[in-house]
Amino acid sequence: MTIIVQKYGGTSVGSAERIRAVAARIIATKERGNQVVAVVSAMGDSTDDLIELARSLTDKPDPRELDVLMSTGEVVSSTLLAMTLKHLGHDAISLTGAQAGIRTDGSYSQARITDIDPGRIHRELHEGRIIIVAGFQGITDGMEVTTLGRGGSDTSAVALAAKLGAEVCERFTDVDGVYTADPRVVPQARRLKEICYEEMLELASYGAKIMHPRAVELGQIYKIPILVASSFNDNPGTLIHGGKMEFRNKISGIAHDLDVAKITLLRVPDKPGIAASVFEPMARAGISVDTIVQNASVQRITDLTFTVAESCLPRAMEVIKPIAEELGATDIVADPNIGKVSIVGTGIQSSPGYAAKMFRTLTDAGINIGLIATSEIRITVLIDKGRVTEAVQALHEAFKLETED
Repeated sequence: MTIIVQKYGGTSVGSAERIRAVAARIIATKERGNQVVAVVSAMGDSTDDLIELARSLTDKPDPRELDVLMSTGEVVSSTLLAMTLKHLGHDAISLTGAQAGIRTDGSYSQARITDIDPGRIHRELHEGRIIIVAGFQGITDGMEVTTLGRGGSDTSAVALAAKLGAEVCERFTDVDGVYTADPRVVPQARRLKEICYEEMLELASYGAKIMHPRAVELGQIYKIPILVASSFNDNPGTLIHGGKMEFRNKISGIAHDLDVAKITLLRVPDKPGIAASVFEPMARAGISVDTIVQNASVQRITDLTFTVAESCLPRAMEVIKPIAEELGATDIVADPNIGKVSIVGTGIQSSPGYAAKMFRTLTDAGINIGLIATSEIRITVLIDKGRVTEAVQALHEAFKLETED
């Protein structure tokens, strides 16, 4: 029998009514002759509520205890869904991440999956049961509960699909696919029927919230097709895959991100080891650095600019200030009033004119570009945060993304 892994987000299991609807969808999938493993997130905003409760008791919750606390949200969802399936006459069992064999490293709140032992799941499937797995969590070799950080349930689902040899990983949420831009920003945005892993990974990495980059990357590595669809309707969704797609000399989508801050170290001596001196401590502090630009050296003096999430800016400045003093930088400038806008498409790497069109569109709109970064299939600009919505709308219209290919 074919194994199908499904993942249901917090809004999909946010109430008793929604849990019953999810159960009906799972039953329909099984009755089509499939074995079903469903991964669930915590109900609604329950994880945020648990974190807020912990912080009301202490301003520095113990990382181990916080992970154990946060893991309970998914356990609630999985058990309630299993109960519902049993009530509807279908044998089902809920499993924690540990019971499902998900092994992780010991990084609390941002653990990485190191391996999955699928033995228990295979045994339960052999008995004809539907498996409901609590997402977002795993266990270390030392039997400590860990959580996987943002997008953790997506990561759990794709990793399980890979280990189980599933035909597809179906991700159900409150959005019925991947759009050419955020429909809340661009009402004319169009749902894509399909998108390749590379394009989805760039969109996810640069602001599109529909899929977490870790999950897309796993899908790409293990060649697991991922269907993004809504649990609230029967629209076909968007298939993320690596199959040969007809070449499209066109942009696939526009991503934007408002959780961005820029840090610039001014007049840093240009000598070997400077970058390592800056970014190694940032990594040890758990701060992810994105766009990095170093100006051309003049008399062996340079400026070094990089971006972090705005939410990480206070911590980043704590880390970087003593380093800047040690390196001899004349000043540090932090700017939280910026946003990131990216155009993504495989056509960028083989056809001229995309950068020129992007920059002309922003110029005509009177939007100043503060920084430019590129990859083979992406062009990203940093602009004033207050102009991001306008920029996305202008670019979507300029590249005619509202029309079918």
